[in-house]
Amino acid sequence: MTSDTPTWADVDEDVRTTAKPQPAPWAQRLRRFGYTAGPLTDTRARLVPPFPAPGTRIWELMGLGPRLAQRLARSMGWLGPVLVAALAGAIRFWRLDRPRDLVFDETYYAKDAWSMLKFGYEGTWPDRKIADPQILAHPQVIPLSDTGSFVAHPPMGKWVIALGEQMFGLDPFGWRFMTAALGTLSVLMLCRIGRRLFRSTLLGCLAGALLAVDGLHFVMSRNALLDLVVMFFALAAFGCLLIDRDRARARLAAALPVDESGFARPDEHTGEHVGTGLRPWRLAAGVLLGLAAASKWNGLYFLVFFTALTLLWDVGARRVAGAYRPYQAVLRKDLGWSVLSLVPVAVLTYLATWTGWFASDKGYDRHWADGRGGTWSWIPAPLRSLWHYEHAVYQFNIDLHSPHRYMSNPWSWLIQGRPVAFYYQSPKSGQQGCHTSANCSQEILGLGTPLLWWAACFALGYLLFRWALRRDWRAGAVLCAVAAGYLPWFNYQDRTIFSFYAVAFVPYLCLAVAMMVGALLGPSGASERRLIGTVSAGVLVLLIAWNFIYFFPLYTGQTIPYADWHARMWLDTWI
Repeated sequence: MTSDTPTWADVDEDVRTTAKPQPAPWAQRLRRFGYTAGPLTDTRARLVPPFPAPGTRIWELMGLGPRLAQRLARSMGWLGPVLVAALAGAIRFWRLDRPRDLVFDETYYAKDAWSMLKFGYEGTWPDRKIADPQILAHPQVIPLSDTGSFVAHPPMGKWVIALGEQMFGLDPFGWRFMTAALGTLSVLMLCRIGRRLFRSTLLGCLAGALLAVDGLHFVMSRNALLDLVVMFFALAAFGCLLIDRDRARARLAAALPVDESGFARPDEHTGEHVGTGLRPWRLAAGVLLGLAAASKWNGLYFLVFFTALTLLWDVGARRVAGAYRPYQAVLRKDLGWSVLSLVPVAVLTYLATWTGWFASDKGYDRHWADGRGGTWSWIPAPLRSLWHYEHAVYQFNIDLHSPHRYMSNPWSWLIQGRPVAFYYQSPKSGQQGCHTSANCSQEILGLGTPLLWWAACFALGYLLFRWALRRDWRAGAVLCAVAAGYLPWFNYQDRTIFSFYAVAFVPYLCLAVAMMVGALLGPSGASERRLIGTVSAGVLVLLIAWNFIYFFPLYTGQTIPYADWHARMWLDTWI
């Protein structure tokens, strides 16, 4: 996310630092009740808090000169996130082609992605017991028919997987390449998103580093499933909306009248009548949310929640700017364009991802509506055919109640009560790297780093406090994103669902933990509290990193003694 958002920072520095008017009369009257009124904050700074000047102390302690230290400090806004993302990428691409197998639901999505490349729609494959060995064999046989096949998810996620297959072929590295790339890029994005959200490069990089060492995100980055694609597009949309928020508020700030001392106060006319101009970042968010929904339908909930969130941000911006009736101002100035920028754009984007199916003759149900009359015959036949197909997909998904040994209830997801074993083998002694007298285990377990997820449970409680009792918009934004990815699944508790769906909201759990760590650190001026907070936060982060390393063999399918595997089964429900 870019850091050059227009703010009121162009105002002279001496004006911003010396303009300190006295508290308002109402604030002075409240002193008799124990209220201590400090100097008022310039309204422009309340609308768009400036990024603090980067500190140079650590670089100077390393012996660098002031000029070089300042240059390095300024570069950390990008250098820090890039370094964190480089680490995340290194571990995600390490031995990405192992195991040489179609892991879990890769048997559907990797093959459907290849079909998309060849036909533009999902063709028909033989039974997996026949097709999978042929795909993995040398020489390879691809037993794909051009007869359209009924599939349970829209096409965008498979188009993403297909990009890797186009570059590297239909093999494990090819079908896993793009999810590993998106997983790495999502770490970079989260660093920048956290920096913008908290106005802190340290906390932003911490959020990204936590995502880099989350086991569930790591496993999903190394397997060709759709859920990480949903996560990526939704996270990118969240970042775009944050930039849009800053830029819209900056325009309101620039329109505020300034008094003789250079101080800007709230102004009713500005808050209620000034427009926020063209908002391209909101349009970009609409496209990204359409792509999320076109990867898997749970992406639709992010569209609903984020639309409500950005409208509430507009209400808050106009209230701070001085609007007496901020909700009416938003209805008049923002609602129409905001909804048009998100919902119709997302719908058109969703339809665009079906281009291959529209252009085909053999896609499943492609010509269902041809020649059919009725009430809706005025709608083009291809769109009616798609509606019929999608209705059948919806019925399939809501009626999916087949028992599965790894299905779980969303109540258990935050504590990682029932992770999914994507892959498991029991090599005997002397086989596949098993060097013990007893048997060994190879497993890929979709388990979030336990200490990170358990810490996130406390962090969410802290954010609820910050949002409900301190009206902290940052806490509200993170909670809204978690709710978009998590709460809808409670409506399908009787359906066959799995805990790895939670990868869609794991970046926001990392933001929640980073915000809690920031609270632990405390203000920079409180030296004693700062010391205790730094030690506490450091211990927590190191324990999370150790926890990821401890479970790393279970995330990568390494061969380990059975006893070591069993020692990592902290809960009986993990087996």
